[in-house]
Amino acid sequence: MQIFREPRITLLARQEFMGAPHIQWRSDTDVPAQALAEFAGRLCYLSFGADAGFEGGHKLIAGRTSNADYLSNVLGVKHGSVIEHAVWTFLFEGVSRALSHELVRHRHLSFSQLSQRYVDESEVAFVLPPEIREGTPAYDVWHRACARANDDYRELLGLVEEQVRDEPSATLRRKRARQTARAVLPNATETKIVVTGNARAWRHFVEMRASGSADTEIRRAAIAVLLILQEEAPALFGDFQIVAREDGTRTASTDNPGV
Repeated sequence: MQIFREPRITLLARQEFMGAPHIQWRSDTDVPAQALAEFAGRLCYLSFGADAGFEGGHKLIAGRTSNADYLSNVLGVKHGSVIEHAVWTFLFEGVSRALSHELVRHRHLSFSQLSQRYVDESEVAFVLPPEIREGTPAYDVWHRACARANDDYRELLGLVEEQVRDEPSATLRRKRARQTARAVLPNATETKIVVTGNARAWRHFVEMRASGSADTEIRRAAIAVLLILQEEAPALFGDFQIVAREDGTRTASTDNPGV
């Protein structure tokens, strides 16, 4: 039985910032997402500078000429719509169905998840809850329950396949059997999901799921996402501080919540 002990979070895609040829303005950042967020903010106030060749161009405000300073002000005044233009896509693997049930509650993110109706889960993996330590009675109970569920899945799958053998469509036969057999799989069943979100949505995800009150498994995933995003766009995510706890887990928080 395959067991996942840590989530595997992979950055799949980031956007490109092409700029507007008719506006003589360039950001000092090489990060496309940060440049796009700055551009969007400056458009709101036409603050590209007097020489931008853009009608009504205002002078740059002292202290907000760099991308880092500009976005710091955006976060400070909670001008959240500006950072909605910056987008990243992640692949989540080694996470449980319990985690994905919480993840999909973040309705400003977009999801494409492994289908248990189409995919045969006879060799499914399971995610070990962080609170359960291997070599303990709790682990024995958990392992036994998962193994039994996997055996029950295979048995039920075979029974239902026989039950629907007269269905003329092979695809529909497989779907009917798998959608029925999945009923015995636990929340610890491993799943894979592609998640796309803008900077505002990802910040909210981290604020909610990297907090000390969040479920431990999703907190680990949120910290993993945050670490990647801090490398990707430090001006948009660098204000989060990651703190180690006595129990070996980590939390993250910011002075700019609810942006």
